[in-house]
Amino acid sequence: MSTQDYHLSDQPNIVLVHCHDLGQYLGCYGAPLHTPHLDKLAGEGVKFTRYACTAAQCSPSRGSIMTGRYPHQNGLMGLAHIGWELNDDEVTLPMYLNQAGYATWLLGEQHETSHPERLGYQNIWVKSSRAREVSEVATGFLQQMASAKAHQPFFASIGFSEPHRPYDAPGYPADDPEEVQPLPYLPDRPGIREDIAGLHGLIYRMDEAAGQIVRTIDEAGLADNTLVIFTTDHGIAMPRAKGTCYDPGIMTALIMRMPGLAEGGGEYNQLLSNIDLLPTLLELIGAPIADRIAGRSFLPLLTNGDYQLRDHIFAEMTWHDKYNPMRAIRTNKYKYIRNIGDRPLVYLPLDISQGRAGQEMREEYYATRRPEEELYDLADDPLEQNNLAGKPEYAEQLKVLGDQVRQWREETDDPLLDGPVPPTEKQQQRLEQTDADN
Repeated sequence: MSTQDYHLSDQPNIVLVHCHDLGQYLGCYGAPLHTPHLDKLAGEGVKFTRYACTAAQCSPSRGSIMTGRYPHQNGLMGLAHIGWELNDDEVTLPMYLNQAGYATWLLGEQHETSHPERLGYQNIWVKSSRAREVSEVATGFLQQMASAKAHQPFFASIGFSEPHRPYDAPGYPADDPEEVQPLPYLPDRPGIREDIAGLHGLIYRMDEAAGQIVRTIDEAGLADNTLVIFTTDHGIAMPRAKGTCYDPGIMTALIMRMPGLAEGGGEYNQLLSNIDLLPTLLELIGAPIADRIAGRSFLPLLTNGDYQLRDHIFAEMTWHDKYNPMRAIRTNKYKYIRNIGDRPLVYLPLDISQGRAGQEMREEYYATRRPEEELYDLADDPLEQNNLAGKPEYAEQLKVLGDQVRQWREETDDPLLDGPVPPTEKQQQRLEQTDADN
């Protein structure tokens, strides 16, 4: 990954392509399905295999990408459409790029706010979030940028709603449930297979749309000076993934491509967090990195510079459709989860709970209560099935990681330290309606 053709004084165009609820479920990450377009992008660029989100849920994770800060720092501790919003004084990625002289565009999906204009984009198109429709608009936009031959660099956030549930949506090329491979962390049951088959169809459509965007960049002559980024918010919407702090929930895809900077099919295995993406982009374009940003740039990995490896990342959850507070730390070897309050063994977000897989797992997961602490040896137990928190021989490791989580929460002013975080007014209304329906 040579940097001889790229100079940090340059300001490349940045195209950020993102989707919902994907995790690392792509062929190039070893998932059992064919995603030719994104696999090709990874082969031309680089991929990151230990890139984690701050929260395995849509809005909080996306807020971290946009601000470089944890959800409990930036205020987005729940879903935007249920009343959660970024703090009024938050500075977002498009705001930073506006200050650096970029033209900024939002095309398609965003889930950080109910008021897209608050995010700071100069230009907004959000009439649809479906992959095919968004990719058509993005194609026209990229062709227009190329023909204009403008000297001003641009940033485009291009978002797809796929592969968000429902998985039985009509018009998608679902696989045969009998032929899909089961998920290693779930039992092999018919409803789970049906959901996996439907998930594949949504991913195929998303992959096609991402491929169309990359192809347009290449055909329009933009590739040499455009950083293409593909990522997602969190893991797939299956039990024990989305809505948890287990690896299937927090580990996400990150692919980058740019000649002279991120090329050649390289693979980075360093532990990273999605709060690190914003400062990386700011360093790339020569913009200052504000002290309030919690992430740190991993640009030196791409430039063969001096990079201090992360030995841990943090993850969290507070509100989703229900209150589900937890805080976690992941190292290269261990996962520690601090569960707060009396909760089911595995929380199922509403979209999962209503699906076939959720229906098959709900009784099992909700019949048992979650322990206060969880500890997993990821080297010996990568599927996080054997909780070591109660074993005397792991007491010291449990304390070390628990202390790290507590110190992080204190340093970042975690509101949970002062007691339960109340719901928004809209969330409370929704909870009351759910109770009435039940």
